[in-house]
Amino acid sequence: MIVYVLRRLGATLIVMAVVALFVFSLLFLTPGDPAAVIAGDVATADDIQLIRAKLGLNEPFLVQFGGWVGRLLHGDLGTSIFTNLPVTTLIGQRVQPTVSLTLLTLVVAVLIAVPLGVIAAARAGTWADRLVMGFSVLGFSVPVFVLAYMLIIVFSVKLEWLPVQGYRALSEGLWPWLSHLILPSIALGTVYMALIARITRAAMLDVLSQDYIRTANAKGLAPRAVLTGHALKNAGVPIITVIGIGIALLISGAIVTETVFAIPGIGRLTVDAILRRDYPIIQGVILLFSGVYVLINLLVDLSYRLFDPRIRY
Repeated sequence: MIVYVLRRLGATLIVMAVVALFVFSLLFLTPGDPAAVIAGDVATADDIQLIRAKLGLNEPFLVQFGGWVGRLLHGDLGTSIFTNLPVTTLIGQRVQPTVSLTLLTLVVAVLIAVPLGVIAAARAGTWADRLVMGFSVLGFSVPVFVLAYMLIIVFSVKLEWLPVQGYRALSEGLWPWLSHLILPSIALGTVYMALIARITRAAMLDVLSQDYIRTANAKGLAPRAVLTGHALKNAGVPIITVIGIGIALLISGAIVTETVFAIPGIGRLTVDAILRRDYPIIQGVILLFSGVYVLINLLVDLSYRLFDPRIRY
């Protein structure tokens, strides 16, 4: 396993190098001059040239890329064009809301979607199965921002049960923290739950048709023991795979969700940076999200052996 992990880490470094090259190239591929954006509308051509020289934009591409990678290796993601603060500082200030939202969504989605998929497979062809599949289709069909606004209208504006927007830190109390995350988590997690429930049902149906499941039923084991102790464990590999892949849905959906609910997280920081063409922040956030996603995929691969001892690395 050690050799496999080292090999995967080596592949991860190659992937991150390609991502870094792509991210840095954004500065040259996107229309507009960053120096002109920083200088403003009333700046002269000389002012723009001075800013370009200060930022090193007059250097050749490879020289700029080499210097940028060197700073990355020292943990320096650059400095924001507009706030003049280190990108690492800005990300650190916004990381708690995003982590709170994604973790809460992940836990709730898995705890709800996996049992729904198991029930749908165990009651295949019944009203329970059709209800779960209908939820899956609806979850994939409704965009995150549409569901978010519907939740705000019903639960915040009409019923006044939950706050419309904003975020409270966990240090301010459990309920203030949770109340500001319930609606965003539902909006963000619906499509994730639909995906997990659908894959869980398909994996369970495949396992339930195997001979050893029929043998377990013939021996008189309780249906719940057959479902959880035999079928669900053996269906774990595709389920854990889709849970890991679905992290990309959470990352992309968090940007929309944080914008709708005015949550001061990394997603909102990304949107603001894109609107202002603050390239260092955009580059830093993309690198961060890419690194997290690659690491999660590695952990998912390593977890396969917990569900299937036949897997060898």
